[in-house]
Amino acid sequence: MTNKMLKFVEIGQQTPPKRGVNNRKDDFNEIYDEFLTQKAQEQSSRCSQCGVPFCQVHCPLSNNIPDWLKLTAEGRLKEAYELSQSTNNMPEVCGRICPQDRLCEGNCVIEQSGHGTVTIGSMEKYITDNAWEQGWVKPISVKSEKNQSVGIIGAGPAGLAAAEQLRKEGYKITVYDRYDRAGGLLIYGIPNFKLEKHVVERRTKLLKDGGIEFIQNFEVGKDATLDQLRKKHDAILIATGVYKPREISLPGNDLDNIFPAMEFLTASNKKGLGDKVELFDRGVLNAEGKDIVVIGGGDTAMDCVRTSVRQKAKSVKCLYRRDKENMPGSSREVANAEEEGVEFVWLSSPKEFKGKNKIENLVVDQIQLGEPDESGRRRPEVKEGSEFEIKADMVIKALGFDPEDLPNLFDTKELQVTKWGTIKADFDTMETNLKGVFAAGDIVRGASLVVWAIKDGRDAATAMKNYLQELEIKKTKVA
Repeated sequence: MTNKMLKFVEIGQQTPPKRGVNNRKDDFNEIYDEFLTQKAQEQSSRCSQCGVPFCQVHCPLSNNIPDWLKLTAEGRLKEAYELSQSTNNMPEVCGRICPQDRLCEGNCVIEQSGHGTVTIGSMEKYITDNAWEQGWVKPISVKSEKNQSVGIIGAGPAGLAAAEQLRKEGYKITVYDRYDRAGGLLIYGIPNFKLEKHVVERRTKLLKDGGIEFIQNFEVGKDATLDQLRKKHDAILIATGVYKPREISLPGNDLDNIFPAMEFLTASNKKGLGDKVELFDRGVLNAEGKDIVVIGGGDTAMDCVRTSVRQKAKSVKCLYRRDKENMPGSSREVANAEEEGVEFVWLSSPKEFKGKNKIENLVVDQIQLGEPDESGRRRPEVKEGSEFEIKADMVIKALGFDPEDLPNLFDTKELQVTKWGTIKADFDTMETNLKGVFAAGDIVRGASLVVWAIKDGRDAATAMKNYLQELEIKKTKVA
């Protein structure tokens, strides 16, 4: 270890080269180039191999980060990949879109000591992309097929992770999804410059090649009720995510050209996938030549502002009611947006939308931060008489997401939900109040990170395996 590792005192931190601003603003390609093998080994060797790996502790999946960094530094890339994928169903996705600055990298010991973190996310991406290139990533090979089947509602990261884990155990898996492509937010929410769609599509193809059946354009409650699916399968997992946009009730809210973030991002992603999108083609959901204002401070807001830049908006502003230090989104994404010309209007909150038929201006209040609220963050307070106006041809609301009314949508009124609308599930077993029906991901925990969805999907798969085994034992005893 001493030969290959602990090089952080000799070698400085380095990330893969980032494409120039003017170059990357002209397309939707990912902005980071690949690590060369030599650089990957060099950067991996900076890991301090500390006794208590805080990077691993702060990873929701408890990825064995120091171990696969050591293997990479030693040139044992296939072993590094095998270890990486043993705890993560989509390491190449997490390497691209996880907010590493808040998770593994932000808690790296050498980062805390002032030497600059090991670039864990870039290494995770490199290890898995290299594995795909080398042909090491193989479809699921089932040793023993089981007679039990599982229906999974939702083809987002939680559903896909659970599907893979259960298929490895030999269960027959059918994934139902309302959209025409599998991937959920990975396909229609996250822009290409962060996650190119072929990365997701090759992963879902791998699952199909492993025997998982996907039924697209399928709406539970419309094409079949939840009860009908329960009769068809031995167990059900609800992993729909949360898609209902949060709203702000302001004067002028009914003006044209005010859109929720997912509507804007989905239109852009569909165009990138080669689909015909009428509202985009007619210029309605297209930012080109317009003054764009995005309301919100999370990663979805960053996706919206950076997409607007690439659609050749005239100007792009982001309104956020707190300051930069209190922004919930990834600081890396904020920095990328600033480089690309996005103007952040900190400590500001919309008060009124103005216009005749469509939005023309926003009335905005200036904000000051008061005492901390129950979450520990300083409470935004309006400065009296501080309002000002901002010109806008399109407003995009990126205020977060809430659950849809699943008991009504699924035509299953007895399905219990919390006061927030999320599904109520047992903390240990992840089972809902309906026998054999489990739930995982954002529909249980609320809008969160992809890495948490994968974690929940894996945990749900373990719980469902236990349930199915007990079910089989009971059937055997009866027989």
